[in-house]
Amino acid sequence: MNAPWNRAELAADPQLGTGNVLTALIERGKGLDDPALTFDTEVDGHPAWQALSLRQLGERVAARSAALHALGVKPRDPVAVYVTDAADQVLSFLALARLGAIGALINGAMPGGTAARYVRVRFGDDTPVLVDQAHRELLLEHGLKAELLLDVKELGKGDAAAAPAPFRYHPDDPAVITHSSGTTGLSKAVGHSHRSLFASIKHRLSLPKPQGMERILSALPSAHAATVIAVNLALASHIELALISAPHGPVVLDAIEQWRPESILGFAAVWSELAGTDLTARDLSSVRAWWNTGDCAHEAHVRRLVAVGSRDVLENRKKVKRTGSIFLDGLGSSEMGHSQFFITHTPDSNRYGRCIGKPHAFSDCAVLDENGDKLPVGKVGQLGINAPTLSIGYWNDSTTTYRTRVGGYFLTGDLVYRDEAGYFYHVDRMVDSVQLDDGSWLYTAATEEKVLATCPEVLECTVVAVPAEAGEPASATLLLVPAPGAELGEEQRAQALAALEPNVRAAIREVLAIDSAVLPLGPTGKVRKVALRELYRSGELAALIAGSEVSA
Repeated sequence: MNAPWNRAELAADPQLGTGNVLTALIERGKGLDDPALTFDTEVDGHPAWQALSLRQLGERVAARSAALHALGVKPRDPVAVYVTDAADQVLSFLALARLGAIGALINGAMPGGTAARYVRVRFGDDTPVLVDQAHRELLLEHGLKAELLLDVKELGKGDAAAAPAPFRYHPDDPAVITHSSGTTGLSKAVGHSHRSLFASIKHRLSLPKPQGMERILSALPSAHAATVIAVNLALASHIELALISAPHGPVVLDAIEQWRPESILGFAAVWSELAGTDLTARDLSSVRAWWNTGDCAHEAHVRRLVAVGSRDVLENRKKVKRTGSIFLDGLGSSEMGHSQFFITHTPDSNRYGRCIGKPHAFSDCAVLDENGDKLPVGKVGQLGINAPTLSIGYWNDSTTTYRTRVGGYFLTGDLVYRDEAGYFYHVDRMVDSVQLDDGSWLYTAATEEKVLATCPEVLECTVVAVPAEAGEPASATLLLVPAPGAELGEEQRAQALAALEPNVRAAIREVLAIDSAVLPLGPTGKVRKVALRELYRSGELAALIAGSEVSA
């Protein structure tokens, strides 16, 4: 489906950015009645799973902007959005952006107490919050002022004709705030400018549209920066995009069968859930590509996904359809503003081992030591990024913002190395790795990858690593989640240990088979290893595991 506008012209437009894609396209007056966004819930009287055209989307966003303006929301006002439905999250962002206000998007799965603290600490006690009824009750329980909790469901009743003219953005104006995963503490508020969160989209608009990009299903958390990018990329590229409010495995599979997308966007947690399902029992024939962002995906999960669907390949200069889809992996975060790497897997791929690929053309990526000096090939160090997509910093937290900047690079908190061919490999988050007694390091993510790649009976693996302290050596516990129908007896546990290097194996104190429900997760589905370490130190982890351990 060709766009009714020139993609290259959009890419070259210096005024186009995160805050004004929708209004800029409507002003062009082309393709206004073509399908644009589809939501999985009814919104403003529009049925679920029926596409909103560009014209309809513009009308609903204008109505919400008018309602917000009548409530006193002004340009550059931060306004938090804490809701369940993807429709409310996305339309609220677009409406606030139309006004020049700054939507602070909060994952609806964030616990109420945490969300209330996040709003107070990151934005202040007088920040308005758009809420649905369920989230209103949560915030009231934790002391937020009732008069600041604005009913998101009422905004659609605004008069679109009364909306102010769209805000005129400068490239450096803040356009939206998203938050970090919160796996190490209270989520940080990550600011994005009109220019920064659109930089990767301009890059993609300058390239040919890849296969599988006509109809996309988003299984991303709707409050994440990745969703803001996906929405604006879809609008600018004339792509049909459907968004799921609660992107869990069975829900995603049902949506694929119902809506028939060519591509699916998601995080590693979603791929794990899908990989634990018998995919051959579902109709996934429409799927051509899986797009991953956030943490890089595990080989064991990728291989199960690319076995289904189909893809186009060139053979003797002819396009031929082959069984098996493609999986596009990388590494990204809210702070990076977009995945900085890319690698494409097919059923024939063999470059894994937590390979995150090569940097995008817009990104300067380096492996740095503790002084900010570049490390040679093969040496593990901190990942430094210099790219136009980078966040403008942490909202109301300049100290943390500048602590993460060294020598012109943003330090992501990831540990990586690169090989002679220029491929980068992710081994761990800095906060999760521990130094062993012999001076070597235990990298939890790399350890988990080895177990999953070696043990087909294991669906998920989490390493709880605790550094040496109080005279006790560094140690770790392997927590294994069995694949459906599998048992993890002594043979399988021994196989998991055998997959590891001798120094790491020597540091493992226990290998336990557990129910995944016992793992503490952040709002985006990441395991909160810091919480597991705290439970370990307090002695509570053993009791928690004992109450849910899967019998052999």
